[in-house]
Amino acid sequence: DSSNMELLRVVEKVPTHVFANYANASKYVAEKIRDAIKERQSLGQSLVLGLATGSTPIKVYEELVRIHKEEGLSFQNVITFNLDEYYPMSKTQLQSYNMFMKEYLFNHIDIKPENVHIPDGSIEQSEVEDFCSRYEEKIRKCGGIDIQILGIGRTGHIGFNEPGSSLSAKTRMVYLDKITRVDAAPDFFGAKHVPKNAITMGVGTILSARKIIIMAFSENKANIVKKAIEGEICKEVPASFLQKHQNAEFILDYPAADKLTRFNCPWILKKYYQDELKIEFDEALMKKAVLWLAKETQKPLLLLTEEDYEHYGLFDLLRLEKHAYNINLKVFYSFGDVITGWPAGGRPETAKKKLDLYRQKSSVAKKILVFSPHPDDDVICMGGTISKLVRQGHEVHVAYQTTGNIAVFDHDAMRFADYLKESATNFGVNDPKITEVYTKVKEFLKVKKPGEPDCPEVLDLKTLIRKTEAKSAVKTLGVLEENTHFLNLPFYESGKVKKKPLSDEDVEIVKNLITEIKPDQLYAAGDLTDPHGTHRICLISILNALDILRTGSETKDWAESMDVLLYKGAWDEWSPDKISVAVPLAPFELLEKRQAIFKHQSQKDPPLFPGNDSREFWERSEARCKQTAQLLKNLGFTSYEAMEVFATLQDIIELLRPTIPRKPSFKLNQLRFQLL
Repeated sequence: DSSNMELLRVVEKVPTHVFANYANASKYVAEKIRDAIKERQSLGQSLVLGLATGSTPIKVYEELVRIHKEEGLSFQNVITFNLDEYYPMSKTQLQSYNMFMKEYLFNHIDIKPENVHIPDGSIEQSEVEDFCSRYEEKIRKCGGIDIQILGIGRTGHIGFNEPGSSLSAKTRMVYLDKITRVDAAPDFFGAKHVPKNAITMGVGTILSARKIIIMAFSENKANIVKKAIEGEICKEVPASFLQKHQNAEFILDYPAADKLTRFNCPWILKKYYQDELKIEFDEALMKKAVLWLAKETQKPLLLLTEEDYEHYGLFDLLRLEKHAYNINLKVFYSFGDVITGWPAGGRPETAKKKLDLYRQKSSVAKKILVFSPHPDDDVICMGGTISKLVRQGHEVHVAYQTTGNIAVFDHDAMRFADYLKESATNFGVNDPKITEVYTKVKEFLKVKKPGEPDCPEVLDLKTLIRKTEAKSAVKTLGVLEENTHFLNLPFYESGKVKKKPLSDEDVEIVKNLITEIKPDQLYAAGDLTDPHGTHRICLISILNALDILRTGSETKDWAESMDVLLYKGAWDEWSPDKISVAVPLAPFELLEKRQAIFKHQSQKDPPLFPGNDSREFWERSEARCKQTAQLLKNLGFTSYEAMEVFATLQDIIELLRPTIPRKPSFKLNQLRFQLL
């Protein structure tokens, strides 16, 4: 309630607004800008906007374009100054922020070209200092920036003001942090192609704006968001300087806000606000609190004491039970129920009497459908579980939603083109088409520029590489070839990192496969942190398909009875309180999983898009599974070699729901809206 929100200002040093999803948050920001434009129009004055680039503000720009086209909002009185630009960078290069702003905003509104200002990455280095001075002067002559839009990088940078930037810094050339370059690598098809320098407004320039709106979306921003909002002001986190601004606000979605005290551990405020702060504990919040307490105290669940609960502000939880040990037992038994070696159920009674549990058949064979956004997500994230399901006698299908073709190195494509040509010669296949394809691939790759979309022949070749690797990988786990499905969803086939919008055709393809197989259990990638957005879009396609099936008169019954479990991608793992099923892996199962991952040779040494982890996928996958097993051991459960864990749809819904204030659970059709 509002009284609770007032108390949170003690820890949140910048006003913070949290929305159910990034679409709602972006609409809020766009409407703020719309209202400011209209207000200045009514006064016959201009509005000066400071604009950001990257994935964060895209929905804001799309909403502004919609308002312009549908509501008639004019941008004739708007003057814009962009934050930054890579250096060196041609204005016409695909990765330039000039191109970005035209594609997402300027080409679709009636802003005057002379009112648009973007740092010029194409000038000579000797001209940069003078250009930066003139950029500052232009801002001053326009009366300063009225509203500055910002995103936040994983290093805490705003604009390209990396850690170490000073509070008074003005527009200048900077050297980009390695983490920033790694994060930008997908847009440049490899970190080696990312410019090492950029021209950026300084922190001082940014703070001189009359209003600052900084946005952050998805779980991968949660840690740095907490530091910027709740941490101390420091050069190591440039976004923390916003705490000094009198009119700044953070705009977040729930995943980005997940580490804030109000969501992660609001009970610690009870130490200071015994009477004022009211927290209502249901079973889910109790489980989260007790698991958090065990981690903080480094104790197994059953060794937590009443003093531990009191010390960490869990007074309201203690009032629910007479003894702390009763709470410990409740959480221990509820969490213990999720650990099972039979993820699809059907454990035979004889399993209790026989030692070879891993190779016994299930008492009830089921149909299992595993959706994999990319051709390797299945084995990376749940390869051990797939192997176990096959051994237990279930009919396991794996569906690859996208081709993953943009994640193949050009040199691998050329190698396979050579193989195609040499094979044709070796086997006496005299087909002019093979020579034609080989020649096109060779000539195109010879002159291809970094980030340039591939020609159709190269894309087809890269698609075949990923497809054959995926087939080989699941064969290692025992999945039949006829049970592998390649959906090639159209939204992905842009040839670029930026994908096309999800369409009805994509959803129809997913729906048709589910209808064809009628699985008893369905697995999907439920994480929203995929830096390229593919996992998020693939999840939405499945949710939309399920919604259609669960509301259809002929499909409703079996669709509603389907068990849906969600695994995390290669970038993260479910927090303990979100785990609904935990599948122990024996050492030999972990080795099988590794061998399956190895079949994806194009994604090794290293992959083209490694994300923010330099380890190979098999290394981070094994480390994650072992860490999960160790976490459960620390809580007081049996020790296992490794563990693969899954959440349910309801767990995703809970991820989108705040702890304070409490809100009712969403239904599936509401969840679709939240994700969209």
